Amino acid sequence: MTPKGRSSHSYGSLGPGPAAVCFRRLGQRATRTLVIRLCPGGSTGIRYNPSTIFDSGTGMTISNRIAWITGGGTGIGRALALRLAREGWQVAVSGRRPETLDEVRVDARELAGNILPLPVDVTDRAAMSAAAARIEEELGPLHLVVLNAGIFEAFRADKDFDASAFERHFAVNCMGVINGINAALPGLKARRSGHFVIVASVSGYRGLPLAAPYSSSKAALINLAESLKFHFDRMNIITTVVNPGFVDTPLVSQNRFTMPFIIDATEAADRIYRGIERQVFEIAFPRRVELLLKLMRCLPYRLYFWLMKKSR
Repeated sequence: MTPKGRSSHSYGSLGPGPAAVCFRRLGQRATRTLVIRLCPGGSTGIRYNPSTIFDSGTGMTISNRIAWITGGGTGIGRALALRLAREGWQVAVSGRRPETLDEVRVDARELAGNILPLPVDVTDRAAMSAAAARIEEELGPLHLVVLNAGIFEAFRADKDFDASAFERHFAVNCMGVINGINAALPGLKARRSGHFVIVASVSGYRGLPLAAPYSSSKAALINLAESLKFHFDRMNIITTVVNPGFVDTPLVSQNRFTMPFIIDATEAADRIYRGIERQVFEIAFPRRVELLLKLMRCLPYRLYFWLMKKSR
């Protein structure tokens, strides 16, 4: 059980136990075959452009690789910040705890790039706009914006339906992303160049037990990314949505159930980095979890609910 109010830093939790049990009971080989047949092409991203943001065709050089990562003090955000810095990026990392952000800066001292700690609450729209302005003033024009901050709280509607849990999840997980887009978009639009990366979760593919606020907020992010892509394409801005499964962070270690196919934050960051390089629309991992949940998304409601009940 995850304590209320604890931030997951968008570690991509899949949601609690019943779903995890169901994944183990479904055959991996049969699932892979069914997904390919029922959802052809659904598991791979769609390339926006054959060139990458690292190519000369986009004007990217070592000196102007400027990135901003929210939720960058721990978990996936921290690992991705260090991965980018290793490649020579100048990375602003944001979060609510200055001490964790400064630890990322210290860890990056020997790397090719630099880390700028930038404490900010993603739910504060004015503060987010001020943070974007400071990044552009101190580092240069933003190109890559990774909107990763998020929270997760386990939820049981049959025990205590707490409407405030939904307010917290949507304030951070959804409005935090929207505030980030609002802050960075004017500069990217003016330059007709840039890349938004929205970190959602595979739990957004379908509603999962014990995760109603989290799953619904992540489903909203997936839909948001799909909707915005049409408009961002016209501005030559790349859109990517990241849907992680279980990623090993200090927070998920408190879960009281077996988390299938769990990977560490460094591996998750490497997969995200490779997806950013390829400019795919969707980055989802681990593959087996992605396929299982995409299969579930294709199932009729009656069969889906039966499977989930049988797994409990």
